[in-house]
Amino acid sequence: MSKNVNITSGGIRKLLGKYTPEQAIAEYIWNGFDAGADTVELSFDGGSLGKLDFLQVQDNGYGINFDQLEKKFFPFYESEKAIEISAPVHTSLMHGKNGVGRLTFFTFSHLAEWETTYLGEKGLESGKIFIDQATLKSYQPEKLLVPVAELTGTKVTFKNVQLSRTDMIITVLPFLSSEFCWFLELNQARNYQILVNGESLNHIINIADRDDSVEVVYEKNRMIFSGKFIQWKNPLHKELSKYYFLNSNGIEVYKDFTTLNKKGDEFFHSVYIQSNFFDNFSSIDGPDNQSLLFGKARSSPEYKFLIRKINEYVRTKRKPYLRTFAAKLVEKYEQDGILPRYQTEWEEKYKKPQLEETLIGLYEVEPKLFTNLNTDQKKTFVRFLDLLLDSNERKSLFPIIDEIIELEPEEREDLAKLFQTTKLNRIIETVKLIEDRYKTFYQIRDLVYEPSLKANEVNHSQKVIESHYWIFGEQYHLVTAAEPKFEEALRRYTYLLTEKDKEQPIEHLHKLKEMDIFACRQNILADRIENIVIELKHPSILLGIEQYNQVDKYLQVILSQPEFNAHNMYWEFYLIGNRFNTSGYIERQIATNKNHGQPGLVLSIYDGRVKIFVKKWSEVFADFEIRHKHLNIKLKLERDALINELQTAEEVLVKSEGNTAALKEQINIPTK
Repeated sequence: MSKNVNITSGGIRKLLGKYTPEQAIAEYIWNGFDAGADTVELSFDGGSLGKLDFLQVQDNGYGINFDQLEKKFFPFYESEKAIEISAPVHTSLMHGKNGVGRLTFFTFSHLAEWETTYLGEKGLESGKIFIDQATLKSYQPEKLLVPVAELTGTKVTFKNVQLSRTDMIITVLPFLSSEFCWFLELNQARNYQILVNGESLNHIINIADRDDSVEVVYEKNRMIFSGKFIQWKNPLHKELSKYYFLNSNGIEVYKDFTTLNKKGDEFFHSVYIQSNFFDNFSSIDGPDNQSLLFGKARSSPEYKFLIRKINEYVRTKRKPYLRTFAAKLVEKYEQDGILPRYQTEWEEKYKKPQLEETLIGLYEVEPKLFTNLNTDQKKTFVRFLDLLLDSNERKSLFPIIDEIIELEPEEREDLAKLFQTTKLNRIIETVKLIEDRYKTFYQIRDLVYEPSLKANEVNHSQKVIESHYWIFGEQYHLVTAAEPKFEEALRRYTYLLTEKDKEQPIEHLHKLKEMDIFACRQNILADRIENIVIELKHPSILLGIEQYNQVDKYLQVILSQPEFNAHNMYWEFYLIGNRFNTSGYIERQIATNKNHGQPGLVLSIYDGRVKIFVKKWSEVFADFEIRHKHLNIKLKLERDALINELQTAEEVLVKSEGNTAALKEQINIPTK
């Protein structure tokens, strides 16, 4: 005889939007554990090329008592709240609460058949129940004349299954691993297990980290709490991260959320704590928040101490994970163009690491700041943060974040330390860099102005400049120093711009000339490639037409070669010496180009795309001091302490090579 359940088609349709096939199968497994089973087996077969031939869930629970059948299959509810997919908050003993899960088979099957054996008034009894997905409102019970099994339990067989073996392996089984991993770990003392075609469900694959030696001792009465911590790779679906408290027999008596739920950091975890403290424990406090007369409660000093120590422990486990995750996040931000593009090597070397460290630190303190942001929001957030770090208002960031996010005391402390440390590190590194630049500056000046050092152009002055070409423009990358001919310079230049090694012959009268310094940079904002060529002259050599012609020959070779001469390639040639000769040639060229407003300019062609400058060392040194003056004053450097005592040219060279002001070496093409 067919009987109806108290649910309309409209109520059932509500479930369609909430349950997936894997969630539905999980519900049948939960039903088994809710029925007191310690073993639930999922069996399936066939479907190698199509749908499954067989799918069944069987448990060894207490079965479905036909004398109470209407109580078991009758109370279905239609309210949105009643059919919510949820889990009990403070206990894991009962998962299902309204029997809705029994109807979810229609998400993957046309027919469900229950065969159950239970302990009735006359001993073991059995029965069958049928529900067709076309008539979900009714079920067909059939009580059997004799029991079909020697032990209680229930077996649910699904007919006309719409799942394949691939669906089971790729989707269903991984879902079940994440769904039940915490539950199987919780009930190890009860030997709970889920079998899949006779083998234990592999929930270990969802473990990212575990510690089985967690211990907390409350010294006042030597109460010992021991247990384990597990970090999961994937979320635990509706369970979230919780503390589980077990008595001395390993049976759960209470559970509660950890303090690190919904932080947006994907730090999924469970902590299992066992102690005889929980043998007589109540989660309900007595009057006036006092411990119960008998046993212990959450208001007890032992419990409060335990929670504080476990919270501290979990935070220590979370920190390295967050830092690793945050570093990957920042790396992805760079790949996706979220981070700002820095225009100089100075910014790349100091501003960028500062921003990255701050982003990582902020993520460690409050990952939710970075969640649910679209690309534009990410860019806005990161760039505002970069501007704030570069100003004197970085201290304002702390109260702003504190208003947006409710921070724990430990998080507030970590955040305050972050901004103090970042600022201190930045100052220390900047001071060190500027000190080293001034040291090198005075060393170069000594090489130029002190004859007693006996410095020569190739072995000393030029060698120092190769590592410290920031004195002309720190934003450049060194392509080649002295020795390589133009063909080798072109090869390196092409490799720098395209990462392709291509030998390109040059046909020009002056192709064997050697440039002292050749460097370039790609200006992304202006969509241009900017290059400098520097010719250094010994202080004793006076600059005139002969020296100028040497630079002009470099210019001729470059203009003759298409690879050097694209429309977006800009060239500046510098001739550097101590003094001009008495011919007046250089002075006349400078006067002719005075209208351009650039000191030392002697030639400007192709709408300013190609220029030649002639400068005295005194002008180069003055330019340096002007560029660094504001930093020098702000940081109050003791300039006199930085000036080197006179030494040999070789000593100057050695000291300049290892300091922080040294830039990247010249471009070298990897050997194949």
